[in-house]
Amino acid sequence: MNLTQLSDIARAIVADGKGILAADESTPTIKKRFDSINVESNEANRQAYRSMLFTTSGAGEFISGVILFDETIRQEASDGRSMVQVLKEAGMIPGIKVDKGAKPLPNCTDETVTEGLDGLRERCEEYFGLGARFAKWRAVIRIGEDIPSKNCIAVNAHALARYATLCQETGLVPIVEPEVLMDGSHDIDTCDMVTEATLRAVFHELYQQGVSLEGTLLKPNMVISGNTCPQQASVDEVAKRTVACLKRAVPAAIPGIVFLSGGQSDEVATLHLNTMNREAKDLPWKLSFSYGRALQAAPLKAWAGTNIEQAQRAFYERASANGAACRGEYTQVVQQQ
Repeated sequence: MNLTQLSDIARAIVADGKGILAADESTPTIKKRFDSINVESNEANRQAYRSMLFTTSGAGEFISGVILFDETIRQEASDGRSMVQVLKEAGMIPGIKVDKGAKPLPNCTDETVTEGLDGLRERCEEYFGLGARFAKWRAVIRIGEDIPSKNCIAVNAHALARYATLCQETGLVPIVEPEVLMDGSHDIDTCDMVTEATLRAVFHELYQQGVSLEGTLLKPNMVISGNTCPQQASVDEVAKRTVACLKRAVPAAIPGIVFLSGGQSDEVATLHLNTMNREAKDLPWKLSFSYGRALQAAPLKAWAGTNIEQAQRAFYERASANGAACRGEYTQVVQQQ
């Protein structure tokens, strides 16, 4: 483990005005996305779609890294280059999803624990050899009646830390993603409380297991109202509450925080990030993005299986908007009806 190299990669991922494209959808998830545009989800179409995103001219101005799925890191782009080579030549760092998904947690109703630690050292070594330089592991924390339990938070935090140690041992920067889901009718106060408790548990485990924070990135949810809560918090309140929560729970040694969009619309996710960076000053870590749907919804719709030029234009626009939001310089474009 070369801590200097890990730190350099982590800082490069959160370089000014840049963030991450999360393109690590599992096969069932991307099938749902393709179903929405009536395109068959086969390997050729998945390759064509992701190749379209990765070869978008100028995307590297705003996208520092891309999280890949196992299938994608082994694929070639439409021009015959490996996907990894395409990203590197565009100035983007290849990353890889390494967890095996959230599975039911025994004795805990409606709660999950993320699996994938078995064989992880060997998988990380292989992915490093294929060109990946960072990885991602997602834990899922659900808010509901009497949940999350302390056990759910504890076992997921422990697994995140075990994953992070194995990543750093094999030369990969770990992105630690403890997602408190926005699904539910809970208010922003509840999300705030659960998010802080989760982050505190995660960083306790990272410390206990000797993870270098300087070579680690955090991918959290924003502090936000549940999606069916009758009282939705404003953009300003979400930004203010999120930054305050992070200040209480995230050590200054972390180089950057790359938010997940978690079901927010592309525009709202951009506005929240922009408001945080515009209003919050002298933070110890960079605030950036690691968006999936919030970067891909518009280009996916435009692509519809064939329209590469329109889709790349839409992707560039979303990437550019979020790059500006990293600087607190995004200006919302009002669409004419």
